[in-house]
Amino acid sequence: MQAVDSQAPGIRLQVNGITLHCLEAGPKDGPLVILLHGFPEFWWAWRYQIEPLSGAGYRVLVPDQRGYNLSDKPEGRGAYGLDTLARDVVGLSDALGYGACSLVGHDWGGLVAWWAATRHPDRFERLVAINAPHPAITGAYMRRHPSQMLKSSYIGFFQLPYLPEVLFSAGDYRTLKRALQSTSRTGTFSERDLAEYAKAWSRPGALTSMLNWYRALPLTLPSRSSGTLGMPVLAIWGMRDRFLEFGLCEQSLTLCARGRAMPLRQATHWVHLEEAETVNRALLDFLKT
Repeated sequence: MQAVDSQAPGIRLQVNGITLHCLEAGPKDGPLVILLHGFPEFWWAWRYQIEPLSGAGYRVLVPDQRGYNLSDKPEGRGAYGLDTLARDVVGLSDALGYGACSLVGHDWGGLVAWWAATRHPDRFERLVAINAPHPAITGAYMRRHPSQMLKSSYIGFFQLPYLPEVLFSAGDYRTLKRALQSTSRTGTFSERDLAEYAKAWSRPGALTSMLNWYRALPLTLPSRSSGTLGMPVLAIWGMRDRFLEFGLCEQSLTLCARGRAMPLRQATHWVHLEEAETVNRALLDFLKT
């Protein structure tokens, strides 16, 4: 499948007291769809989704979320709490003059999408979460399921100061590159792909800012949801995810009045890259209904 150029020119938007770098595509008067990447990607995570969505008439906005790639990197883990991240998303919609839009998020981007829709339900028309649980259910789920606790144990390592940065940056980001390749289907991440990610990781302050998303979790992870989501929700889930159990998806959908799951049996955590055509068809069908 044809991917958008990683060097495509972007725009810079003033949002929630910082500047976010974004890629923009599609007609200026089209319905707005914001695509939110996860760890350790950047806007280019959506390289297979941008053109199909923009070609279908959507105005597509794809930010480097705060701390990533070409966006601002505020210091301190307190700058990366869920409420702050959710306000960033609302600010992006405001910056383009939209009262409401649709959200698509993968991994951490999915957590932010869930939380933005929960905290600001009047601002979002539809939500797609891809291998990403609702933040309000994760803690309780892990306590009931030791297997998920084990899969999430790496988060404890990320809490340490300095050491994760040292490990991840060593050998031209060898550990991060191996993590992507070892948890995905063979061929999902090419050497060129990995070079593009390494370029984003190497920007001053990027690794620490990316890790601060995890370091902020003990400060901001909600213990309960603030209500049921009323907008339509689609949860796409690669069933061979090494990090997240499908039970997290099922539990998240209990917080939705109109939610449904779309499990993909052969896909891993990186389903938007591995099953791009299937994911794109699902997005277009869901967003237009």
